[in-house]
Amino acid sequence: MNPLDDLYRRVIMDHYKNPRNRGALEDGSVTVNLNNPTCGDRISLQLTLEDGIVKNAKFTGEGCSISMASASMMTDAVKGKTAAEALLLADKFSSLMKGEKAEFDEYEDIEALSGVNKFPARIKCATLSWNALRKGVESGQGEHEGIEE
Repeated sequence: MNPLDDLYRRVIMDHYKNPRNRGALEDGSVTVNLNNPTCGDRISLQLTLEDGIVKNAKFTGEGCSISMASASMMTDAVKGKTAAEALLLADKFSSLMKGEKAEFDEYEDIEALSGVNKFPARIKCATLSWNALRKGVESGQGEHEGIEE
């Protein structure tokens, strides 16, 4: 096994077993509930947006290790970012899932998901939380529901 693949697998499993930002926000101004009926992954993402900045981000849900690790990484990466910066991160992540080179300078853990693009069926698992982020930032206040096709 490639040592880098092993490292990436350990990073993903760490985020899965010890998720960052798991739970609910009492002051969540935006809630996005998305599910992927193909594999059963579900996420409820809560964001506190103030003056165009993601002040806080938390998630609840259930799914595979890739889905939950991706949500953990994403919520860590977007806290303190402007809405535009958060959307840019989502775009970079989308590029990463297409097999394109994308660097996450300040948050390298995300790069551990780069190997997911070799497994097309798993890409939706990895992108679920990022799609929830995009929907939440673009839709603004309130609660939003969706199904990823």
